[in-house]
Amino acid sequence: MNDNLNDNDNFKLYSEIEKYEIINVNDGEKYAALSNNDVVIDDMGNMKFLILNENKSGLSFFNKSEFSEVPWQYVKKIGTRTIIVDFDDNDLKKV
Repeated sequence: MNDNLNDNDNFKLYSEIEKYEIINVNDGEKYAALSNNDVVIDDMGNMKFLILNENKSGLSFFNKSEFSEVPWQYVKKIGTRTIIVDFDDNDLKKV
């Protein structure tokens, strides 16, 4: 791996964070790992949105999944095992 990548403490690889759980500190809701959701990235490589799967049952074969578009500005911190977001459901676009 490039030595410059190791010099930046704020740098995280997607392969590392895809296993992180997403937690909303606004209501304590816990979402599945990032790998079970989606990230929208613009042409410049900037993360724009998280697309969160709202299916709580785990049986996606029988239930229609609902998704919420979470603007990246609501991502407050990427920790060692979690992604902390802070949003109210009324602020989100359902997709």
